[in-house]
Amino acid sequence: MIKTVIVDDERDAVESINMILTEHCPDVKVVGKAHSVSQGIEVIKDTNPDLVFLDIEMPDGTGFDILAKIPGRNFQVIFATAYNQYAIKAFKYSALDYLLKPIDIAELVQAVSVAQERIGTKDNVDDQIDTLLENILKEKPEKIALSTSDGMEFIRIADIIQIQGEGSYSTIKLTDKTELVVSKNLGEFEHLLEGNEFYRPHQSHLINIRYVKKINRIGNEIIMDDGSVAFLSRRKKNQFMELMSAMVKTRRQ
Repeated sequence: MIKTVIVDDERDAVESINMILTEHCPDVKVVGKAHSVSQGIEVIKDTNPDLVFLDIEMPDGTGFDILAKIPGRNFQVIFATAYNQYAIKAFKYSALDYLLKPIDIAELVQAVSVAQERIGTKDNVDDQIDTLLENILKEKPEKIALSTSDGMEFIRIADIIQIQGEGSYSTIKLTDKTELVVSKNLGEFEHLLEGNEFYRPHQSHLINIRYVKKINRIGNEIIMDDGSVAFLSRRKKNQFMELMSAMVKTRRQ
């Protein structure tokens, strides 16, 4: 049985989540409800839940305040929130689940199923939450949580040299020469890392332009600082050259 707590300042939202769980998630038992930050902290500490549904905006603070004030967080978190693009990006960077209000039944059931799989695994939820809280305080996220075959890895975005895609998998090359294989396609990374100086010069490559060392004009290849190679498609060649020229000019200023 999955012990669950629901924290939301809207009582109707709490009852709606509770009703969906009762009707569609038989393995879930709601052991506590709260309508404020202070109540949420108290209920979570008292019940030691496996799963917490957490609203963001509340009268006396935010759901992030609750997480920051609870040490040793060993529960899964599903955020329930009104649309907030920045917060959603932070959730994605931290590999944490979220639901948009009004809550869709199928999406809630799916989120519970994912949480159920993660409960009791070696994935470090506490580190995921720390990554989330760290990213929320920044102008834009600086770390990303990645699920690999060995568990959850937490890396700095600035340490990614390039990502090579092959079907539904991607290989991430880092500045310390290590590589991570992740079950996420290159398109997902392109969308996720938008605005972080990453460029997709080819359907199989996403590169951090800060680490471009050389451009082989004849072979349409981009040589990165670590010696790895990324291909440059003909249709993107002019656009990429303009991008690099603009970056060089900016650095000179």
